[in-house]
Amino acid sequence: MTPAAPADGHEHQLDLDRTRRVGMPEAIYCQGKTSDQCVAIVSELLTDGRSNDAIVATRVQADQLDGLVALRPSVIAGTTLTWRPRPASGTTVAIVCAGVSDITVADEARATLEALGHTVISRTDVGVAGLHRLTDALPDLEQADIVIAVAGMEGALATVLAGLIPQPIVAVPTSAGYGTSFEGMTALLSMAASCAPGIALVGIDNGYGAACVAHRMATLRERTT
Repeated sequence: MTPAAPADGHEHQLDLDRTRRVGMPEAIYCQGKTSDQCVAIVSELLTDGRSNDAIVATRVQADQLDGLVALRPSVIAGTTLTWRPRPASGTTVAIVCAGVSDITVADEARATLEALGHTVISRTDVGVAGLHRLTDALPDLEQADIVIAVAGMEGALATVLAGLIPQPIVAVPTSAGYGTSFEGMTALLSMAASCAPGIALVGIDNGYGAACVAHRMATLRERTT
C-alpha cells in the first residue's frame, strides 16, 4: 500500500498488490472525489513503476472529465475511462443491454472488460418487450463464453437468456424504469428470484462489478483450458 498526498491534502493509498492477489487491479471510483484527487491517483498509477497494469476509472463526473482526458486515456466510454489495456485474452464476453436507457451501465462493463483484455460482443436494445430482437441476437451470443445481461424495468432479460443459452449469466439490474420499478429494486428482486438456475447477480447499476465477476470466471476458464 502506497500513501500519497494529492493536491487537496487528503491522503489516498493505492493497492498496487491487488493484481497479484486477485488477478485484477484496483479501480478508481471517481464519484465523491475531487477532480484533483482523481488526476493525482491516475497520474501516480501511470508513473509508478511497481504497477504496469490496466487502469480503470469509473463514475467519472463532468467536472473531472477534462483533467482525466488530459492524461490521454485509451478509452472513454460514458462515465468510464481506461488506460493501458491488457493484451487480448482468449475469452469473449457478450453484453446484452435491454434498452438504450441502460447503456451507461453496459458501457461501464464493456470498458472494464476490454481493459482487462477480454473481447466483448455488445447487443443493445434487445429487451423482452420485443422478444424477436433478442432471438435475432442469439447467434452472436452463442459465440461468447460468458454473457452479461443488463436490464431495468422488471429485469426479465436475465431469466429469458438463462433459459435459452448454456453460458453463465451475470445479471445487472439498472435503475431505469417507470413507477414501481423503484429505481432498480424491482429488477434486482426479480433477478434474485429468477426461476432460471445459474444466474449470478450484482447490485443495481453495477456494470463494473459485473465485469469483475465475468473476469474471474474467464480467469478460471483460461487456467483450465
